[in-house]
Amino acid sequence: MASGAKKQLLDFVIERAFEPVMKAKPDGRFDGERKKLEHVQTAARSEIGRYRRYRSASELVLNFERDLTSAAAKKVDAESRALRLPTIEDVRDEFEAKAPALEVGGS
Repeated sequence: MASGAKKQLLDFVIERAFEPVMKAKPDGRFDGERKKLEHVQTAARSEIGRYRRYRSASELVLNFERDLTSAAAKKVDAESRALRLPTIEDVRDEFEAKAPALEVGGS
């Protein structure tokens, strides 16, 4: 079940937090917003790759929790919010409910 749990958590984070960022279009945005969007999309692409490389659901949960307090992640989250895009903080409650339901812990 561990591999299934990892897939479910990974799919959830990607679908809810990262895909909307990746699908956002620069059309109709000011130059500064376009640059922010490009930055958050680069960060989201990197995060997707990083999350996919985690070896277990527990490792994914642990790093999700770390990302909630990371200075770099908070900067990207602030830019995402300014662009009215979702962040991992926005899906935190659902993610944190999902992990125990799948019998996964972060430590």
